[in-house]
Amino acid sequence: MSGQSRRPSKPYRRPRKDPVRILAFEALRAVDERDAYANLVLPPMLRKARETGDFDGRDAALATELVYGTLRWQGTYDAIIARCVDRPLREVDPPVLDVLSLGAHQLLGTRIPTHAAVSASVELARVVLGDGRAKFVNAVLRKIAADDLNGWLERVAPEYDDDPEEHLGIVHAHPRWVVSALWDSLGGGRAGLEDLLAADNERPEVTLVARPGRSTPEELIEAVGEESALPGRWSPYAVRLAEGGEPGALDAVREGRAGVQDEGSQLVAVALANAPLEGADRTWLDGCAGPGGKAALLGALAAQRGARLLASEKQPHRARLVARSLAGNPGPYEVIAADGTRPPWRPGSFDRVLMDVPCTGLGALRRRPEARWRRRPEDLEGFAPLQRELLRQALLSVRVGGVVGYATCSPHLAETRAVVEDVLKARGGADVTAEWIDARPLLPGVPALGDGPDVQLWPHLHGTDAMYLALLRRTA
Repeated sequence: MSGQSRRPSKPYRRPRKDPVRILAFEALRAVDERDAYANLVLPPMLRKARETGDFDGRDAALATELVYGTLRWQGTYDAIIARCVDRPLREVDPPVLDVLSLGAHQLLGTRIPTHAAVSASVELARVVLGDGRAKFVNAVLRKIAADDLNGWLERVAPEYDDDPEEHLGIVHAHPRWVVSALWDSLGGGRAGLEDLLAADNERPEVTLVARPGRSTPEELIEAVGEESALPGRWSPYAVRLAEGGEPGALDAVREGRAGVQDEGSQLVAVALANAPLEGADRTWLDGCAGPGGKAALLGALAAQRGARLLASEKQPHRARLVARSLAGNPGPYEVIAADGTRPPWRPGSFDRVLMDVPCTGLGALRRRPEARWRRRPEDLEGFAPLQRELLRQALLSVRVGGVVGYATCSPHLAETRAVVEDVLKARGGADVTAEWIDARPLLPGVPALGDGPDVQLWPHLHGTDAMYLALLRRTA
């Protein structure tokens, strides 16, 4: 014998289970495999984790940041990961790529120490992928950890002067076509565009709506506590919650007297309700009512005037959500499942009509960060005929002298002004004509509303989703 002692082999160690990162991984898989949205998938997962005692408030906050941050920066992280693997990214299994993206976000987008980010990600890989793939994850993440985000952006983004859209897309984590579309919508100017792209990457405030006649902002602020709640910036019914606020804990929210609703959506409903009207004001229509937020606000406003609201939604399951939102409304209302392009009501039946049309959702990228990577330019072609027909039917549904509000949660010009101009040019229908109403005076106090008569709200200017509103009065 040589007298040299043999080092004992390392004992087998079971991978440590990390409930926060496992939940984040499972949420990412749901988004990828089922085309789910994180804002719908994550809350029930967090609720279950709290109920079982696996999570406290800090754990929930970290899981939320990991999921939303990873989804938000997916395209940028893909470009970085691609530099650190020896194969095309499409050949990396999606679950492995999810673990790598989670690790990349911890390294480049959070204050988690490097060693902790790498070791936690490798442990996650051992649990959900196995030891062999965990070694691959470890090797890739150590390469990523060699530089910070700014350093990586200098390496993977082209020079601005060479390709401005691609440069901004990688630096601000937006697909190139979305950058180009937003640039057009803003009317040019790099500073405004970069401010918008940066705002899309911020977590939005939780905003409540006190449904008039049923609750008040003062009641909500008192229930939440003045240190944790602020009045809305623009809507007279809005209350903004400090980070971490729990809307579901409020009696008014549980009872349906208040709800969670972005101020931009509130402003659309309020502007339509307050638009000048010629003649009677007795029957209102929400023609694309799902999931029910605007319908609930319109219903409350209508009830105060003795008007009746008909809320129509094509999809039966979404119509049920509308009915739930309107439950307890004091005024007369009805919820039906009907196709707004083939409406069952007679032409000229309504005094006010809201048509909040299906769209790409590019105005809500703060809330649905995965949508920016899921949508494609060709989606616009699919929405275009539907949006035009819904607006045409809205103009047919309102009486002469009545008002139509065309709204969409997208700033893309092909979904906003182009739709309205095309329908007006075609005269809406055989015997229908309409004129613009200047919407700006109906949003009092809101700055930077442009030249009108329509209105485009922006995250970086107004702190709202990028809601669009055009108001039209039927003249014949």
